[in-house]
Amino acid sequence: MILVTGAGGKTGKAIVGALAARGAAVRAFVRSPAHEAALKLIGASDVVAGAMDDPLALAQAVRGTRAIYHICPNVSPHEITFARALVTAAIDAGVSRLVYHSVLHPQIEAMPHHWNKLRVEEMLFSTSLDITILQPTAYMQNGLAEWDRMKRDGIFRVPYPVETRLSLVDLDDVAEAAALVLTNAGHGGAIYELAGTPPLSQIEIAATFAQALNRPVHAEAEAVETWEGRARSGGMDDYQRETLTRMFRAYARDGLEGNPNVLGWLLGRAPTSLAAFVARIAAYA
Repeated sequence: MILVTGAGGKTGKAIVGALAARGAAVRAFVRSPAHEAALKLIGASDVVAGAMDDPLALAQAVRGTRAIYHICPNVSPHEITFARALVTAAIDAGVSRLVYHSVLHPQIEAMPHHWNKLRVEEMLFSTSLDITILQPTAYMQNGLAEWDRMKRDGIFRVPYPVETRLSLVDLDDVAEAAALVLTNAGHGGAIYELAGTPPLSQIEIAATFAQALNRPVHAEAEAVETWEGRARSGGMDDYQRETLTRMFRAYARDGLEGNPNVLGWLLGRAPTSLAAFVARIAAYA
């Protein structure tokens, strides 16, 4: 049995599905039992609900597992606390294998959620666990938030300059890589950067969407202050809003640039290109 924490989100669901596709028995740990039916539909054998800092819920989740894939809720201020609680539960239960879902370039202190993941990596190095760390870049799927606007208005809007260069990755490739390192030997002690593309400007990304949509699409920069105001009006909490604002400012200054070679080696094939991803989405949209 392999435990996937944070299994109710898009990353968790993708990894549960990828593990199930490889014949692995998967237990999903979620905040709310409302996720149970959807997770069992995609292959989870068991679902445990509880808080990530609840020792009793964690003890139930890790019991009888041989490995853990740990995903902290996105942009959580409790990243370090949750990881420590899980490590304690794992060691108490005699689980020795843990794969941690980190992020590309966690060394960037200007992005608090990246920096918190680096602190978790540092903490994991001092444990007795057999650790693997995956560091995915921004998902291609994130761009789909602009899908309707691109179809309707021909605009791909981003809260940083259109010249900003980001490496992207298909979440399905990340899930496949996670399933591989969890079900195959030889990945203990490894840190793998998971990028699917070379750095792309937002202009290049918009052009790729345009080709699949068969209509002009141009990249448009939105002032980060405007994005922040919309996020506040939409009810996003202060920590998430401020953290994402700092991320967008860091992107504007430095981009987020990775290399697809490691992911290609893990998968045994070329990572999914942005053009292939967008064509796949357009075929079903």
